[in-house]
Amino acid sequence: MFFTLPTLFTWARIVAIPLIVGVFYLDLAPAHQNLFATVLFIVVALTDWLDGYLARKLNQTSAFGAFLDPVADKILVCASLLVLLELGRVNALVALVIIGREITISALREWMAQIGASRSVAVHMVGKLKTTVQMVAIPFLLFDGQLFGFVSTRLWGSWLIFAAVILTIWSMVYYLQKAVPEIKARAK
Repeated sequence: MFFTLPTLFTWARIVAIPLIVGVFYLDLAPAHQNLFATVLFIVVALTDWLDGYLARKLNQTSAFGAFLDPVADKILVCASLLVLLELGRVNALVALVIIGREITISALREWMAQIGASRSVAVHMVGKLKTTVQMVAIPFLLFDGQLFGFVSTRLWGSWLIFAAVILTIWSMVYYLQKAVPEIKARAK
């Protein structure tokens, strides 16, 4: 379960995260740092799809894989946001909302699992949409240049990360609303 092919891809995603951050500490031109970090992020993000596909195709799904996969995603997003914050490409409020939501919903899911109510906070489409928009916005912001000579990735990335913040808040409210009946029942 720790070393199935899908889980190895998830572990590789976790191991690659410091590489994405470390690119910005290399003695390279900023444009090269941006390009390398963007390519690494995209490759790492694609392994998220690949490990899930392989787990289902090879019938190698596991509770450990189901735990590790979202952890890898959250670390990838949070590390990338911190890099973007350091580089001045996102503001602190954006990073705080997204990272704060990840911590809040992770804690909520852990608590709901402990009380046997994890189904009430199962992954919903709005959460998946939030993740998709983040995973598109972040490489645009990491690249921070012009695509095809006229597409400003910072502009598009900024709009997309703003949309991700809206979806982040929406998904957090959705999950909290789903958990409220269980919270109320346990508070009595």
